[in-house]
Amino acid sequence: MGGQDSGQDNGQGFDTYGGASSGRALIIHPQLKSTGPDSGRLPQGQLDEAEGLAIAIDLDVIAANIIVVNKPRPATLFGTGKVQEVAALIAAEDIEVAVLDTALTPIQQRNLERAWKCKVIDRTGLILEIFADRARTKEGRLQVELAQLTYQRSRLVRSWTHLERQRGGIGTVGGPGETQIEADRRQIDDRVVSLRKQLESVVRTRELHRKTRREVPYPVVALVGYTNAGKSTLFNRLTGAEVMAEDQLFATLDPTMRAVDIPGRGGRIILSDTVGFISALPTQLVAAFRATLEEVLGADIIIHVRDAVHPDTEAQRHDVLSVLSDLGVPDDKRDGMIEVFNKIDLADQDTRERITNLVARTPLSAAVSAISGEGTEDLLTLIGQQAGRHERTVRLSLPHEDGATLAWLYQVGEVMERRDDESNAWLVVRLDAANIGRLEKRLGRAIAPSEDLAKDLIEDRSEDLAEDLANEGDVDKTIKAAE
Repeated sequence: MGGQDSGQDNGQGFDTYGGASSGRALIIHPQLKSTGPDSGRLPQGQLDEAEGLAIAIDLDVIAANIIVVNKPRPATLFGTGKVQEVAALIAAEDIEVAVLDTALTPIQQRNLERAWKCKVIDRTGLILEIFADRARTKEGRLQVELAQLTYQRSRLVRSWTHLERQRGGIGTVGGPGETQIEADRRQIDDRVVSLRKQLESVVRTRELHRKTRREVPYPVVALVGYTNAGKSTLFNRLTGAEVMAEDQLFATLDPTMRAVDIPGRGGRIILSDTVGFISALPTQLVAAFRATLEEVLGADIIIHVRDAVHPDTEAQRHDVLSVLSDLGVPDDKRDGMIEVFNKIDLADQDTRERITNLVARTPLSAAVSAISGEGTEDLLTLIGQQAGRHERTVRLSLPHEDGATLAWLYQVGEVMERRDDESNAWLVVRLDAANIGRLEKRLGRAIAPSEDLAKDLIEDRSEDLAEDLANEGDVDKTIKAAE
């Protein structure tokens, strides 16, 4: 982690606050007996996910166990017998770090480290470590460090060897000064203030970028989904980009944007690949990464990429929708979200048939394989339909001298009809609501809607042009196309 770090290395490659660089690891998923499976998830699936998180930071997983917890103990989470049983396993297997797939209190973490004589990190610390390793941009690194410091500040109760009071006063004799723990907490607080100021500047810059994108006449389409659902692979397939896409959790962190041509629409979209979501996402990360996650709020269309063959796919869907709701994504945008069932190349025949039937019954859905490209053309068509759901067909005349506006119309809309006379170009154009507003701003006047198209043509001063269009039947054709 960058910045000031008040942690100490314990000689095993792990800092005092929960960082883990590498080592022999034991994964434990505590399953509360009273609550049963969490959010419909199978305990084995939760354990597998925790193991994947550990592997993502190059831990060598020696063993992975599910431990049923009848009643959580405030001091150690587990009962005395189970703590001793795990301690024996750790000693026998020479375990260097124990990863607990739950949130531990600072006291529980400290006591387990004392009992097991190895490093103990909880789910929050593990995810923070992954994010620290994956962040590439300045904004990402600042966000991760802020989240880490917020998490670490509460863990200064850990066993330290230098928490005696520093001497205060002047000269050789002075009163008791602040304790080392107070000094460390103050350093963390100072660094947090500095990070927040830097992030405020980054947020302002990001908002300027958003404003610039809003001026660009292309709809923004955001890919969201559970981590490792295949978002980045699908992003690469649709855009031809080379964003890191690995079969591991949180392979990508920083958002990426690329332009994509939509067939049959005569326009483009801006496709955005965002950070993956996960169950029990640490609150520190949600807060620190809010500026990045809010890219989703500014999107015109949201695409939810799902791992169709994962046994917990429904629970993962619930987690994604929950995060979107927490971010403040409005209901109408969530209702218009496109659901993509990815990885159908891995599905058996029964699962494929089930997905195919589900897609047939669900209007805004598609089944794809980001690896093979199967179904991606249908997905692009669906994106084009959604991008055009607020479009209107308008007619207007432009002087030939206004070549910039003519070129802009061809770039952002679908020019359905064009006739030229000596001084003007007469156009029938399909545009979305945002671009109609931009066009009206360019022209300094309102644009006639499609239902007035025939009347406007007849009443137009260019009577010869209107007569030619009527004789050819193009007015009727244009109106039908607009409808």
